[in-house]
Amino acid sequence: MRAFNYYAPTQVVFGPEAEVQTGVLVKKYGGTKVLVHYGGKSAERSGLLDVVCKSLEAEGIAYVKLGGVVPNPRVSLVRKGIELCRQEGVDFLLAVGGGSVIDSLKAISIGVPYDGDVWDFYIRKAATTTCLPLGCVLTIPAAGSEMSDGSVITNDEGGLKKDYCINEFRCKFAVMNPVRTYTLPAWQTACGAVDMIMHTQERYFSKDDDMEVTDAIAEAVMRTAMDSVHIVLEEPENYRHRAQLMWAGSLAHNDLTGCGTSGDWATHCLEHELSGMFDVSHGAGLAALWGSWARYVLAENPTRFARFAVNVLGVTNNFKDTNETALAGIKKMEDFYRSIGMPISIHELIGREITDAEIEEMADKCSNYGASTVGCLKVLSREDMVKIYQMAK
Repeated sequence: MRAFNYYAPTQVVFGPEAEVQTGVLVKKYGGTKVLVHYGGKSAERSGLLDVVCKSLEAEGIAYVKLGGVVPNPRVSLVRKGIELCRQEGVDFLLAVGGGSVIDSLKAISIGVPYDGDVWDFYIRKAATTTCLPLGCVLTIPAAGSEMSDGSVITNDEGGLKKDYCINEFRCKFAVMNPVRTYTLPAWQTACGAVDMIMHTQERYFSKDDDMEVTDAIAEAVMRTAMDSVHIVLEEPENYRHRAQLMWAGSLAHNDLTGCGTSGDWATHCLEHELSGMFDVSHGAGLAALWGSWARYVLAENPTRFARFAVNVLGVTNNFKDTNETALAGIKKMEDFYRSIGMPISIHELIGREITDAEIEEMADKCSNYGASTVGCLKVLSREDMVKIYQMAK
């Protein structure tokens, strides 16, 4: 078991009508002038944005609004938000939306006090622990950004998708009302479930396999997400299972399921280049790649994959052949993805054959043109990345 330092400072306010407490929470954490950041029309159309703004007004808190966040959030809007915050004297940031909105907000939070360009942090040209405080009203259970230390941003020029992680990115509070997820389209619901499952898998598939408590929590989170997503796809207004998914998404990415283990994150790194190039949904991209990654690295810890197959997917353990049990689990995971409408190949994801040139370009970007590796269970070189992309075609 590895030593670890677990830090999860976010106050979670969970339940029906939780959003009416937003103004009180902003005041509690010192906000006097707020940037309210959101995505498209759904926040307005649902009435949620109005409820949140009225809660701020009730506490005498001034605010400005900035919408327009898209999936795979763009650095161009981040830059616009930074300038708006500076002009308006904003001292607290509030996201109303899902992971893309929260990630965009986090980027704004470090950009406001920085003299250079915010993209510097994402390409490791600069580092910081200084940012404006932030909170969120979550509407899409998926990315877990409401309790995580990370932000992922796409550069409009060149389609580069990069992450930056600091503890200061962790929200002061996260407001979660499962009722606000009832109107999520089936595709977004399914993509969200894949993302939270993958956040857990990235930590679970490790060579550190002697932390039984962490493993048991991780397995429960994955089983619950898989069970609940099927139900909410059939019954969109099933509060019980919408609530399970919402909380599972947070637990999957607040580092609880990684205590005492070393995370892999190779599938996420590979997918960032896929969604950066084709602007596809992150969860769908993960589903398209995972099976190929799993088969490629299986030999590094077949017992781990067999445990996953048995404890999470209910595969009957073949005690005579660990690999057979493990491979059955990988296939069953892909069957699950198909059952919720997710692709399990790049062709299914983008609707055409990916070219060798596109694969080479993604491998170049993912490996920093051969200078970097990704992964921990199996450290992947640029050559390995090309092989996995080829397997996933």
